[in-house]
Amino acid sequence: QLEESGGGLVQPGGSMKLSCASPGITLEHYSIAWSRQAPGKEREGVACISSADSSTNYEESVKGRFTISINNAKNTVYLQMTDLKPEDTGVYHCAARLHICPTIDQFWGRGAQVTVSS
Repeated sequence: QLEESGGGLVQPGGSMKLSCASPGITLEHYSIAWSRQAPGKEREGVACISSADSSTNYEESVKGRFTISINNAKNTVYLQMTDLKPEDTGVYHCAARLHICPTIDQFWGRGAQVTVSS
């Protein structure tokens, strides 16, 4: 019931903003996470924002470059990505879970393709 949008092709060093929206649930009541899966690689968690206190945590390789945030009025969670690198390429998914951050097996759906290439 989550819908990702905002993917596409971007050059290395560029920026992109992904959105995660839901017509069915109120996102501020859930902890929301982003994950990604590159071709031939396992899915990895990227970022999470907690429903308890809006605290955030990030995978080490994206710290300082990615920012997860929530706009409660728009019922949308964002992943702002800057200084993108080719290794950021992959299909990005968002997931929601009550209280704690979603685990890696809780992501599904179409996702948003992000391709970082010159």
